[in-house]
Amino acid sequence: MQRFQNYVLGQWIDGQGVETPLFNALTGAQIGEASSAGLDFADVLTYARQKGYALRKMTFQERGRMLKALALFLMERKAKYYEISALTGATKVDSWIDIEGGIGNLFANASLRRQFPDLPYYVDGVAAPLSKNGTFIGHHIMVPKEGVAVHINAFNFPIWGMLEKIAVNLMAGVPAVVKPSEYTCFLTEVMVRDIIDSKILPEGALQLVCGLGRGILDSVDARDVVTFTGSAATGKLLKGLPRIAEQSVSFNLEADSLNATVLGQAAVPGTEEFDLFVKECVKEMTIKAGQKCTAVRRIIVPENLLDEVQGAIAARLATTKIGDPATEGVRMGALATKLQVERVRANVDLLAQTQQMVFGNLDDFEVVGANKEAGAFFPPVLFRNENPFTATAVHDIEAFGPVATIMPYKDMDAAIELAKMGKGSLVSSIVTPSNAEAVAYVVGAASMHGRILVLNKDCAKESTGHGSPMPLLTHGGPGRAGGGEEMGGKRGVLHYLQRTAIQGHPSTITAITQQFQVGADMPEAQPHVFRKHFEELVVGETVFTHKHTVTDADIVNFANVSGDNFYAHMDATSLEGTIFERRVAHGYFILSKAAGLFVDPKKGPVLLNYGIEEARFTKPVYPGATIGVRFTVKEKIDQEKRSEEDIAKGIVKFLVDVYDETGETVALATILTMVKKLTDA
Repeated sequence: MQRFQNYVLGQWIDGQGVETPLFNALTGAQIGEASSAGLDFADVLTYARQKGYALRKMTFQERGRMLKALALFLMERKAKYYEISALTGATKVDSWIDIEGGIGNLFANASLRRQFPDLPYYVDGVAAPLSKNGTFIGHHIMVPKEGVAVHINAFNFPIWGMLEKIAVNLMAGVPAVVKPSEYTCFLTEVMVRDIIDSKILPEGALQLVCGLGRGILDSVDARDVVTFTGSAATGKLLKGLPRIAEQSVSFNLEADSLNATVLGQAAVPGTEEFDLFVKECVKEMTIKAGQKCTAVRRIIVPENLLDEVQGAIAARLATTKIGDPATEGVRMGALATKLQVERVRANVDLLAQTQQMVFGNLDDFEVVGANKEAGAFFPPVLFRNENPFTATAVHDIEAFGPVATIMPYKDMDAAIELAKMGKGSLVSSIVTPSNAEAVAYVVGAASMHGRILVLNKDCAKESTGHGSPMPLLTHGGPGRAGGGEEMGGKRGVLHYLQRTAIQGHPSTITAITQQFQVGADMPEAQPHVFRKHFEELVVGETVFTHKHTVTDADIVNFANVSGDNFYAHMDATSLEGTIFERRVAHGYFILSKAAGLFVDPKKGPVLLNYGIEEARFTKPVYPGATIGVRFTVKEKIDQEKRSEEDIAKGIVKFLVDVYDETGETVALATILTMVKKLTDA
């Protein structure tokens, strides 16, 4: 019998005894066993904190490149994961969501490196002036937490559940211990073996616990982050452990919820939106056999369309073949385990006490290419609840399978109220061609939902659907959904960083943040910054340019070249009642002239200027004013080569501070330049 092992303390280890026998969801045959009994979890966490420290030393750019390399490595081996995923009862589409959706999280988080500095820590926001003369300022930095991310994942997505979480903590520089569900850990284990063999991650960055993982939270402390995905009851039990409260451990709970979809009143039969709604409902009931934390459980439709929607959904469900996904035509596989079949059936029985089952038969249904009794099969079930404000079990009981309830609403306020009766959901959706309906629903329902999809014919072709959380958007929800947040692009990474306020002289804060702060020392660049390679540039060094006196001719010439003949520049007789004393120079002329002053025109390491950020004009410039520029290295960001032939380079941000004869700033901007490196690395 195959033993699925734990990867801890730098080695693959068997647990003691057999905690969990593992079965093929389609045939019921045992495929192996797993156990984590006997593991010393205190040692496991200590090992991660010590060995995983290498992650903290890496910059965000290095971590991002590491994630990209890992994603490419795993994508080359995806066929193996599909083969094993089939044992969980998944169809090819189900497996695609789990496997390639999970790897996609690695790619998405790798791309976030462009939003972070080339440092091991993040500089948050802008400086806060704290003194009259500017010699004392404040700022914020965010450093990687020195603990471990302990991820306790659900059975339904053994790969996606792991990768969507570790992608974020690894990007932040924090090691992880992953505890997948014991029932589907065999798939997670296969991928982790490949990850370890790749040697792409530093040792200690990832450990795996198969089996029950009892005691895994006994040694967490204030440095750690715990995430849990699964049932609300189990999540609340873990979150309430004395150790979590005593040590003030960050705990992120993402629980299954009673998600709702709403058919707008404008989406009548015959519209594309009506058909999209029916298709989306059936898809949400049958993908992963309804075993998704984001699946639709409550279908809310206008009361006058209740029969039409019910009939349309039932008709599509009737064509859904259940069975072995390897058999042609099968569109829905098995639940993950026989235990899940028992639990779903028990909750279906409870729901049936207060509402009518209008589609599905728990005992009489056909399974194609497999044995119904041997496998963990369960048929799609559609309930009808005509009084959802009084028969409220549907808002409290979740059957975690291919089960949903259709219910009527009178007006949009009622639809919003019904959606919120789920007491907090991960996701809701509204299908409507009416933007007015969409606005009313989103604004009214948002307070109790983590995500809302608005679906219509214009976005349907590219929409990822109701049940698909995306790596660059937050995944979580209030109330019953757990109150946590996962993914969310940069937001997700920040969960694993400690924000610390820093105070000091602008020069000191510049040294810490590696971003120039106003008031810091500005040593004159020798030679000109455009003559220096990326490695030679120092944050804060400055070019002090020659000066130029603005004339009426400058204004007229710029107007002729640009076509900008705005009255304030060209008609001195029209200025009464404005803020201008006389005709004023174009702001873009000031910036253009500034470039003429700070640019060193000879060929050198600067390859190109590709953008301007944060440009603003702070004081009118009239003919006769004399302007100069302080041109300062503001920030440097390393950039990897895309190919062997690519030029080794980095991104340099320069602060353009244009001032007049009084010394007062008249314009500010940040320009982005691409600068060649000295070496070809």
